[in-house]
Amino acid sequence: MPRRETVALGIAAVGLAVVLPVCNALPAGSPLAVSNFTLNLFGKFLTYAILALGLDLLWGYAGVLSLGHGVFFGLGAYAMGMHLMLEIGAKSVYQSALPDFMVWNQVKALPLFWRPFHSVPFTLAAIVLVPALFGLAFGYLAFRSRIRGVYFAIITQALALSAWLVFNRNEMKLGGTNGLADFKTIFGYPLNQPGTQRALYVVTALTLVAAYALCRWITLTRAGKVLVAIRDSETRVLFSGYSPAAYKLFVFVVSAALAGVAGALYAPQVGIITPAKIGVLPSIEMVVWVAAGGRGTLYGAVIGAFGVNWIQSWLTTSYPDLWLLFLGGLFMGAVLFFPDGIVGALGRLAARARRLTGGPTDRARLDAALLSPAAPGPARPPGSEP
Repeated sequence: MPRRETVALGIAAVGLAVVLPVCNALPAGSPLAVSNFTLNLFGKFLTYAILALGLDLLWGYAGVLSLGHGVFFGLGAYAMGMHLMLEIGAKSVYQSALPDFMVWNQVKALPLFWRPFHSVPFTLAAIVLVPALFGLAFGYLAFRSRIRGVYFAIITQALALSAWLVFNRNEMKLGGTNGLADFKTIFGYPLNQPGTQRALYVVTALTLVAAYALCRWITLTRAGKVLVAIRDSETRVLFSGYSPAAYKLFVFVVSAALAGVAGALYAPQVGIITPAKIGVLPSIEMVVWVAAGGRGTLYGAVIGAFGVNWIQSWLTTSYPDLWLLFLGGLFMGAVLFFPDGIVGALGRLAARARRLTGGPTDRARLDAALLSPAAPGPARPPGSEP
């Protein structure tokens, strides 16, 4: 990673993981104080940014558009939510060892697939491995069949719809349409305490920095160069002796794992996870974040995830009827007017400004060099006289 980028990443890490939590710990009357609500909102936005990084690595660098990343986000969130539900124990409304929704549905014993989630190490492993293994199986079948382009986007959208329908069923014993909610503790620490929420935010911020460093490292390796080549011309890469399917499967699994980690950090900070976060609409919104910020840049995905959701939070509070219209307009604008996103548009404006301010000087310098007596003349054949 270039030194300038490393320094910028370090400054961002300090700002996110140190400055904001310190401001949150200040007294409420302080001019620099950050409320618990704002810090919690920022934490949720940072989980979205982690997911957007993985999606940008897949779409922006490999050219593989996925409209089903909400599934992997939901798998990680449900894995964490199952552990948090089991942590409640007898503190639930019905004072039963079973989660409340199981008591409502007259489930007599804890399902077998729930039992390993009593373990913290198993839960932490499942957060990463369950989305990654699911992405491995799905991606292997899709890429081996050479499904790509719009057809891959369609089948991932169908995946999101299918998962949403499955998770809505009470027979899955995952809370049905109500999902998992009313978490009380996380690894023994009460979630309603500001200190716990502050620690969750710090963990989320550090995870975002680590995810960015991982994605940036991948893009700088030989595999990253091959991914860009696949995006530009998959057929040429195939004729060059590489296997595009293997590289696309690798980046798809990494992207799915990052989405699962983001979901696991989202669930305790928001306090609920439902099938609504798995469906088609959330998955499309995730693509809008990356498109609006600027795909193929990584930091553009972070800016897009944070900025779009900040605007959503404001619009849903002040103008709730306009949010979906804004989302549609933003996606259309990104496609029609600034396909490389906000970052690309700002880069073009900066380049144009440099040309306008530095262009005449550069031309004058070039003219002076050409008219100078010391300027080299045209090349002559060897052995010719001047």
